Amino acid sequence: MLYRLEIENFFSIRDRQVIDLSIPTNVSDPDSRYAPIFEGSDIRAPKIVAIYGANASGKTTILKALQFIAAFIRDSAQAKAFVSPLERFNDEESMNRPIRFAMELGGIMDYSQSIDADNREGVRVVFGTWRYELEIEVKDGVFTRVLTEAIRQRPLGKGKWQRVFEREVSGEVLGSTSFKISGYSHLLTTLRPTESVIAGFAYFKHPTAMLYVDLAQRVLGNLLGNHSPANDGFLIRFLAENPNLLTSLNRDLSRIDVGVEELRFVDSPSGPQPMFKHSGLHQEMPWALESQGTHAFIRLFPILALTLERGGIALIDEFDTLIHPLLLPELLRWFYDQSDRNPLDGQLWLSCHSATLLEELAKEEVVIAEKNRMGRTTVFSLMDMKSVRRDDNLYKKYLGGAYGGVPMIG
Repeated sequence: MLYRLEIENFFSIRDRQVIDLSIPTNVSDPDSRYAPIFEGSDIRAPKIVAIYGANASGKTTILKALQFIAAFIRDSAQAKAFVSPLERFNDEESMNRPIRFAMELGGIMDYSQSIDADNREGVRVVFGTWRYELEIEVKDGVFTRVLTEAIRQRPLGKGKWQRVFEREVSGEVLGSTSFKISGYSHLLTTLRPTESVIAGFAYFKHPTAMLYVDLAQRVLGNLLGNHSPANDGFLIRFLAENPNLLTSLNRDLSRIDVGVEELRFVDSPSGPQPMFKHSGLHQEMPWALESQGTHAFIRLFPILALTLERGGIALIDEFDTLIHPLLLPELLRWFYDQSDRNPLDGQLWLSCHSATLLEELAKEEVVIAEKNRMGRTTVFSLMDMKSVRRDDNLYKKYLGGAYGGVPMIG
């Protein structure tokens, strides 16, 4: 469970911003909104992180930071596969300042294939917190090399951070008992200055690096355009090739879309074609004649369903676009449902404008992004505001400007 994110000199975020989602032990949780950051931890984090703010306030920048970190860990050793936007803040001083990220989350200590296997077989293993750090050199606004990169761990979330691996400014990489460099030192000669140690080592089958890449593959989102109308062909093929996912989609589609009984695929010379069976209609309807709302839900569904099935993080930008406001709370409830829908505590990070959704959220689940007159974004959780009470009407107070993050007209 991700509970802390740090961003500096990235798109509209100029100065270091910290989102700390750690929830105190005295906060009650009757609706299962929160989950321990690791097995056995007293510290919890929200399963839903809803980012609010005016247009162009930096909401999407937060999601882009998580997307970039995951893509960098996963794909940066494969130049063609690594497509993720990276821009520094647009002022003269920031052209040569490093871009910095850090995130903290729960995980298995001394992560290795043998310990991962023990955990899967029910053998007791030690959990704790991980911290991933990345510092990128920027010259004249261009990403030139990785300055530092590291994973550190704290067993049981206590004590000092211990090195898993660390890449120093000199380029030297230091390992540990779980992330062995001995026997793999030849990989350092192939490591490009703009790729992750994890991605580079995993490309050549380093066992622990491959485990971290697998975790990065569980960060899914709609920010890269793969889930836009222009890529519906990929979506249709993906659903046609995954019958279990299609079954799950049909179960939920019939509940939320009036009249739709089933989506099925028929073969055609150009590939599988989706057809919708509607109650009361004589013939099935093709994709092109379905509503934009139905299209939007189907585009989001694989991201949400796979996150709920495998754990990980779903990143949804403009969550409320084309989705009926009465449906949005239902999608949130999927993540609260630990007994059925979300047994692995998958997390949903979303940006949206729908203020009515605040009536469904607790203050621990709300993050505000604001941009000042100089174009600089600041980010804070409602937990950071001591004036926010447990019984506050978040919807009314947000629209009234009590928390910031609303448009200032005039």
